[in-house]
Amino acid sequence: MADYYAVIGNPVGHSKSPWIHAEFARQTGQDMRYEAILAPMDAFAATVEIFRRRGGKGLNVTVPFKLEACHISSRLTDRADAAQAVNTLLFSADGISGDNTDGAGLIRDIMTNLEFPLKAKHILLMGAGGAARGVVLPLLENEPRVLVIANRTKQKAHELQQQFFRYGNIISGDYEDIRGEKFDLVINATSASLYGKLPSLPPRLFAVGSMAYDIMYGVRHTPFLQFAVQQGAAHLADGLGMLVEQAAESFFLWRGVRPKTEPVIEKLRNL
Repeated sequence: MADYYAVIGNPVGHSKSPWIHAEFARQTGQDMRYEAILAPMDAFAATVEIFRRRGGKGLNVTVPFKLEACHISSRLTDRADAAQAVNTLLFSADGISGDNTDGAGLIRDIMTNLEFPLKAKHILLMGAGGAARGVVLPLLENEPRVLVIANRTKQKAHELQQQFFRYGNIISGDYEDIRGEKFDLVINATSASLYGKLPSLPPRLFAVGSMAYDIMYGVRHTPFLQFAVQQGAAHLADGLGMLVEQAAESFFLWRGVRPKTEPVIEKLRNL
């Protein structure tokens, strides 16, 4: 039988991950199947255990379960340990391995696919949940002038700042605290776009030549990207490239083969 993988989340019906991994499998000749699993909000661990007992080999984890996935992992990669959030699970006789490929996927999409350098840039990261946790360290490793974390709840942003302050210049606050500031790159790592909402952002955030990047993706521009257009952002990007790149990183972890991402991104854009 084909090896069994899936993406797990709530909601999860919108996920392109099954299509992406099917493309990767065809491209690399891997015998595997990949599905989407909707986990009840209060039964993530139980749903994972059912999947594992059915012979599941690995899971991608999406909102809102990345922190819980960290807690159920018996061991973590260095990047998952730094983030304290997991988006990739690998099951073996030795237990559950947790990794976080979000940061690698984001950086590869922004710097390689979109050719937008990060060194010495003013970067705003919106959100302080599992999605944000996975990208803070990779962003800091690319030496921005400053990374500002803004969140509706200031305390959660401050906790993230304290977790990563030794890695680079990082500041935290709520959305009012960034009023009057301008940024070269603004990343929406909140779940607001999933629900058609926009965080309470002040105006005039975008510097000349800036990029607005929403880690969510859809057929139309998200409310955040619509806001960015109105506010004069020079470049817009949704999370489709990041999705494919982090999926490729997970695929490599599971199968030991690195698929080519460029044709998959292009094909997905044209669906």
